[in-house]
Amino acid sequence: MITIPDIPKSEIVYAIVTFLLGLLIGYLVKNIVKIGVVILAIIILLVVAGVISPHTILSFVQSTASTAIPEAEKYANEAITYIPYNSLIFIIGFVLGLIKG
Repeated sequence: MITIPDIPKSEIVYAIVTFLLGLLIGYLVKNIVKIGVVILAIIILLVVAGVISPHTILSFVQSTASTAIPEAEKYANEAITYIPYNSLIFIIGFVLGLIKG
């Protein structure tokens, strides 16, 4: 007869929370990518229409990136300590959030 080991309730709760966190972060990433594509399409239309020049866009991106990237990196390093990104349950939730989101 096969015996099933007792799984503590805390591990079950951890697994559920990890899965839901992956699901929500996957959903969030998918929507951020959608917004990025829409913004890119708007910028391309404005360039084609002649409203703005490509040089204007490049200078804006360079000036914004030089200030925003270090700050975003700081926040990402703080957040990475809380996200169980190396858990298989999190990865499954993340992929499902990307696909179904």
